[in-house]
Amino acid sequence: MPKGSDLLVAALENEGVDRIFGVPGEENLDLLESLRTSGIELVLTRHEQAAAFMAATHGRLTGKPGVCLATLGPGALNFSTGAAYAHLGAMPMILITGQKPVMSAKQARFQIVDIVASMKPLTKMTRQIVSAAAIPSTVRDAFRVAMEERPGPVHLELPEDVAAEEIENTFVIPVHTAERPVASALSLDSAAEIILGASRPLVMVGAAGNRPALVAALSSFVRRTRLPFFNTQMGKGAVTGGSNLYMGTAALSEGDYVHEAVERADLIIAIGHDTVEKPPFLMKSAGGPRVIHVGYQSATVEQVYHPDIEVIGDIGAAVEALAGRLEGKLTPDEGMLDLRQRILARLNDRAEEGRFPVTPQRIVHDVRKVMPEDGVVCLDNGMYKIWFARNYRTHVANTLLLDNALATMGAGLPSAMMAAMLHPDRRVMAVCGDGGFMMNSQEMETAVRLGLNLVVIILNDSAYGMIRWKQAIDGFPDFGMSFGNPDFVRYAEAYGAKGSRVTAVEALVPTLEAAFAGGGVHLVDVPIDYSENTRVLVDELRNRTPDVECK
Repeated sequence: MPKGSDLLVAALENEGVDRIFGVPGEENLDLLESLRTSGIELVLTRHEQAAAFMAATHGRLTGKPGVCLATLGPGALNFSTGAAYAHLGAMPMILITGQKPVMSAKQARFQIVDIVASMKPLTKMTRQIVSAAAIPSTVRDAFRVAMEERPGPVHLELPEDVAAEEIENTFVIPVHTAERPVASALSLDSAAEIILGASRPLVMVGAAGNRPALVAALSSFVRRTRLPFFNTQMGKGAVTGGSNLYMGTAALSEGDYVHEAVERADLIIAIGHDTVEKPPFLMKSAGGPRVIHVGYQSATVEQVYHPDIEVIGDIGAAVEALAGRLEGKLTPDEGMLDLRQRILARLNDRAEEGRFPVTPQRIVHDVRKVMPEDGVVCLDNGMYKIWFARNYRTHVANTLLLDNALATMGAGLPSAMMAAMLHPDRRVMAVCGDGGFMMNSQEMETAVRLGLNLVVIILNDSAYGMIRWKQAIDGFPDFGMSFGNPDFVRYAEAYGAKGSRVTAVEALVPTLEAAFAGGGVHLVDVPIDYSENTRVLVDELRNRTPDVECK
């Protein structure tokens, strides 16, 4: 007779799940056996955190929840960072954890932690499954909640005795399509009137504008309105960076090159801005451009973000309706387009710098050179992220994956592994600092075991470079941020991967090309020098206007 775990697997298959990432424990054994005879692949990782990062990245790239599995207590708690990563980053994901039997307590309190309570602030919904009969409705609701705006993680706890409970009825609830509400005609008319009355309107695309389903709508909006645009870090790639209306990426909150465009604008149309991101510009109580918020949900009012008007509803439908009201009625601001050329020219400064160890600008330049338009670059978190956000031009959506919400270290390698699984025909690269890489470096074994084609760049400065930069900005001495590293080439080889070390700047491109040509998992150790770039960034921030004021 079928049991609860069989019903759970059937419900997951009903939702289209084809992979589950995780580290099972004894509390998952019934579920594990049900998976063994199903069509769902179990992707065994070496740490639960990596499994959660992979499931979240699946949600980010497909719009459909990735699923990860862990045991109770310590295993479930290792999901915490991945849950927060998905929660702040708006990535749909389902986390399944085991638990001791709820109808008996033969092991007393051994390993028992209230995971449902611990997941409450980290997820959209957390629930213990209390009976096998409740599984179909609970799973359907979990996927609905995970996918509806704002997307995010949902946690389900499956006790051992519920998993083993025999059940006659194996009915699952059919998946249905949920239509999103659309913005009112009044709000669209008001927004269009304000845009038409502006002299120097500027579009900003935020994280919520960078959903897989929005690429065509946003690209069409920019093309039809001819409005110049910039993006937040997590909005990068939602509209092609090859557009001649692209002004740049807000890699910092103020004082960066793109903020010259913000200062010039008298209106900012913020499409999909999510305030979990580090602010792309800072609003003040008076002065500066007005702001229109276009989003699935009302704007979260913050000290640095309090828009003047809101257009709330499905973003795709909203921008299509706005384009219909604006097309052919706007006159391009020549000053803004001239400014674009100056901004982009400054971003190209030192892109081919010949110093060694390699500088961040040269890293970005050479990575862009070896990556085709549809190649996927997945960043961990570190100093280099600023330079990739600023300088790396994207031409296809979701080809530069970075995290500017939780901004956790350790996600770069697992997210690239997920991208390589979803896009085996594309070039995929992880770019990690030495600090972030070592936080989940054990997943090199997983990548090799799965037979992935993946290049991993390690930017090696033997330090936590981002915090070093912050020390310099704030005038503190350089202290407490240095460490030692293993021999990364031998480290990669110990996992069955290939390893290379770049010893001259002109060797970077040939080494990366050879790594891709050789296939499999290939780690490239690249010494990097942030010192000069830290000084340049500090000088730029100190010499520019300290605040960008928006009404």
